[in-house]
Amino acid sequence: MTRRKSSIGTTGTEGRHRLTEATSKDRYMKENYRFKNVITDIFAGIIVALVSIPISMGYANVAGLPMKYGLYGSVFPILVFALFTTTKNFVFGVDAAPAAIVGSSLAVLGIESESAVARNVVPVITLLVGIWLLLFFVFKLGKVVRYISMPVMGGFVTGICCTIILMQIPKLYGAAPVSGEGLELIKHIVDTAGYANLLSLFLGLATVIIILVTRKFVPKLPTAVIMMVVGACLTRYANLDKYDVRLLPHVKGGLPEFVTLSLRDLDITEILTTSLTIALVIMAETLLASKNTAMKDGKKIDVNREVLAYSLANFASCAVGCLPVNGSVSRTGLSRQYGAKSQLMSVTAAVTMVVIVMKFTWIIEYLPVCMLTAIIIAALLSACEFIFAANLFSTARYEFYIFMAAMFGVLIFGTIYGVLIGVVLSFTSVIIKATEPPRSFNGVMPGRDGLFSLEHCKDAMPIKNVIVYRFGGNLFFANIDIFEEDIMNAIKDDTKIVVVNGSGISDVDVTAVERLEVIKNTLSAKGIKFFLTEQMHELDDKLKAYGASDFIEEGNVTMSVQEALAKCGLHAPYEPDIEL
Repeated sequence: MTRRKSSIGTTGTEGRHRLTEATSKDRYMKENYRFKNVITDIFAGIIVALVSIPISMGYANVAGLPMKYGLYGSVFPILVFALFTTTKNFVFGVDAAPAAIVGSSLAVLGIESESAVARNVVPVITLLVGIWLLLFFVFKLGKVVRYISMPVMGGFVTGICCTIILMQIPKLYGAAPVSGEGLELIKHIVDTAGYANLLSLFLGLATVIIILVTRKFVPKLPTAVIMMVVGACLTRYANLDKYDVRLLPHVKGGLPEFVTLSLRDLDITEILTTSLTIALVIMAETLLASKNTAMKDGKKIDVNREVLAYSLANFASCAVGCLPVNGSVSRTGLSRQYGAKSQLMSVTAAVTMVVIVMKFTWIIEYLPVCMLTAIIIAALLSACEFIFAANLFSTARYEFYIFMAAMFGVLIFGTIYGVLIGVVLSFTSVIIKATEPPRSFNGVMPGRDGLFSLEHCKDAMPIKNVIVYRFGGNLFFANIDIFEEDIMNAIKDDTKIVVVNGSGISDVDVTAVERLEVIKNTLSAKGIKFFLTEQMHELDDKLKAYGASDFIEEGNVTMSVQEALAKCGLHAPYEPDIEL
């Protein structure tokens, strides 16, 4: 006994020692893993900041602000977002959609780009966007995003990106940009193409091609940053300005100052409409993108807290006179490429931008406008959902048409009308799916139990004298015609039983109930028995509530298809109807 006790004691000591060693090793590996994450996040943040320089400056210009405000919008708003977001590697900042909507609104209001009026109006719009988003947070309206389909949002974002690309193209060859809708922008490109600076055009196109090619084959290479360095070197050593290649203006160094807003002489109605549109776009586009990103990592986000983060980030952007800020799909993809695991990436990006605006703004004036424009166009092309549209074309044609309608709605009629078109199309998509639910006729297969779709199973055959019809959606006034037509068109001279598999029917309206009564009576007059089976209990309650309790009382409602057939004297295996 003593020996066994001693043995146990020794083994326990050794076990504890080994456990301590293993725990220490695990702790060391965990700390080492975290340290590697910190290094990765910092590196990813620096890359995101460097790429954000040309992109944010370009979008600020699209929104009618001096380019330096794009840099300011990449500091405090990003820090605020990083503190409140529940995402891990999502990038927030100055981006395409809000810039385009603000720029279009200024054009409608007749406000000159980069003017004192523009510098006052844009942060007022940003303030109102923050207020709208705060109201969305208070009333928990983030859930409305579920009613905006991916084809609608994809088409809307693609339309915005294409609009901005059309705005930017003249800058590739040295011409001045212009605001407007798609047709106006194309006309401007045609009118100014004859005055193109060929060197600017060459540098711009070369930059776009190089970025797109390296993105495909070397995705982790920060090509946009490299092309910025190349552009600065060309300006410094090849004197591009002597060849009339336009350069970025001088940007005064230093942290942004807080602005004072004025509501005097503003068209409040137009500004409220614009700000509400932007708030809806920010909430919808960013929530959809961030939820999709989180799902790829097996994570979830707090939707309502995200909306709060968007609101607070826009308040911060307003405070420094910047345009509304939004989630960036293209830069989020970049942060993920470089392995970002936390919002330390965003904090690093903001700190890096502080260093740039404090000490290195002099480099910006060496950057050719055509190459900056090319970087923006390449980023916009990556945000376009053309691959998604191609997949829709081959798999869901009517959703492809919805995508195209949303895209061309933005291109032709503008972003605000594009939002309205998108909302209408979202509900149209819901209605189409509700009125055209999946449905099939079922039969049997020799030697196998159960019922099978006659359309999808080539060996399946209908049951003799029986129609088994499955309807995969709720019955209401808009689809009861389809339900009735399918059944009546399937009836043959020898049909004796019609059984509806209602496992997909959970609700019914009064119009549908009345028509069900008509169908039952019509079939009964022809000597055909009619059954509803496998539906949810809620449907039985609705039948009683709408005065159709005779369905249940007369035995037209059963638990299963097999029970309905058994009531008519039919039992498995059922005799197939072999057509000669």
